[in-house]
Amino acid sequence: MNVEALFPELAPFRRETVRLHPRSGRPTCRDSSVGGPLLWPAREPWPECPEHPGSPMVAVVQIFRADVPDTVSFPEGRDLLQVLWCPRRHASQWVVPLVHWRSAAEVGEVRQTPPAPADAGYGRVPRPCVVHPETVTEYASWDLPDELWDALDARFEQVEAETGWHYQDHLSTAPGTKLGGYPGWSQEPRWPVCPLCSTPMDHLLTVDSTEEHDNRQAWTPVEDRDVRWEGADLSLGGLDSVRLFECRTCPGRPFAHRYGA
Repeated sequence: MNVEALFPELAPFRRETVRLHPRSGRPTCRDSSVGGPLLWPAREPWPECPEHPGSPMVAVVQIFRADVPDTVSFPEGRDLLQVLWCPRRHASQWVVPLVHWRSAAEVGEVRQTPPAPADAGYGRVPRPCVVHPETVTEYASWDLPDELWDALDARFEQVEAETGWHYQDHLSTAPGTKLGGYPGWSQEPRWPVCPLCSTPMDHLLTVDSTEEHDNRQAWTPVEDRDVRWEGADLSLGGLDSVRLFECRTCPGRPFAHRYGA
């Protein structure tokens, strides 16, 4: 469905996101993956949780620049994104994440990815998955200004009555684990602000518990209809997600995260 043909006012709110479509597999450290081994240098210590010293973080996402479109912003001289988190229970949050950018050519000898801690929380260690990147167009949902939402609401309802397509569920933001685009809030947005420059951060990555929700089948690729794939087997606060953000202008790309709805 051509969203902008129906609602041309949404054109300024268009964004591209890359859905990763993780599916159970056997990725190596030289593959883009969810939950697979990381291309981590043997000369560097494996990251440990700052709240649980001595407890290794687990690999969550690894993305090589060559595997995703140019719409994904990599820092200059870096072609590998690696995301880890501590899967153990914490007093005030589900996970403690870490974002690392590096040059794959500079890794050299590779450190073996350690096993997850024995007391990792349920559903917080992703099953190793290969990824199948798909670029889709998104539009603001909860990020749409109130005055524009009020102006479009009657037309949203008319389109839903005529086609069955609900704007928030079917036409705005995609579900699942994805890079860029909109975070896919399920309530009022909570964009973090960079601690260095005090500007709102950009959405880097959403790691979702599930790739689809019953009322969002419209986002299922045609070739996946009626096919059941094994995904990353996550359960983040039930069936929610962890959203990572970054500042793309400050040195070191400071990051922050949000979890839950």
